[in-house]
Amino acid sequence: MSHQNAGEDNLAAMTNAWSAMTRGFLRTATAANRAAVSAMLPTIDGESGSETNRTAPPIPSVEYSDLDWQFDRTVDDPDHISVGDTVTFEKALTDADVRAFAAVSGDTNRLHLDDEFAADTRFGERIVHGTLVSGLISAALARLPGLTIYLSQDLEFSGPVGVGDRVSARVEIVEDLGNEQYRLETVVRDEDDDATVIDGEAVVLIDDLPAE
Repeated sequence: MSHQNAGEDNLAAMTNAWSAMTRGFLRTATAANRAAVSAMLPTIDGESGSETNRTAPPIPSVEYSDLDWQFDRTVDDPDHISVGDTVTFEKALTDADVRAFAAVSGDTNRLHLDDEFAADTRFGERIVHGTLVSGLISAALARLPGLTIYLSQDLEFSGPVGVGDRVSARVEIVEDLGNEQYRLETVVRDEDDDATVIDGEAVVLIDDLPAE
């Protein structure tokens, strides 16, 4: 064998070894990251001290969840949904959320975007769009088991939400209307101000998930 061929073989061997080592490192790092995330988030079974658990089994509605988001629910099987079941979804409504919503919706009311303007209003500061706040109800409904389809929603706004405040939406099934339809009480609270900001009710259809 020539020195050139031997050198090429050695180079190929080194490259293969490096590739294998890199793949192994990436697998280890990925596993470590998943373990770290699992350690930060409580499991669905049982309780951790006095804190209510926040995570649920993998379902389509939560595959895109952010670690800052939190939710609780009392039922995991769509066949077992009944009156009294609840879901609570909670997140901070940040400046980035407000500006993204303004861009997407076209609602560029200066009350939501301009600090100086908002300072001279009855609120004394910028506030979150009411529709963005009520959107957390949709987030809670999305975490019911099954495929949740909005049929109607009635809302009453009772207070503002400041930009950056942490907000929770709680939905509770209060009536089984038949044909997989349910009436729910919907309540949104500003957790930073310890105040209810939206009251209302919704009617939803809970369909079976499409077969995979």
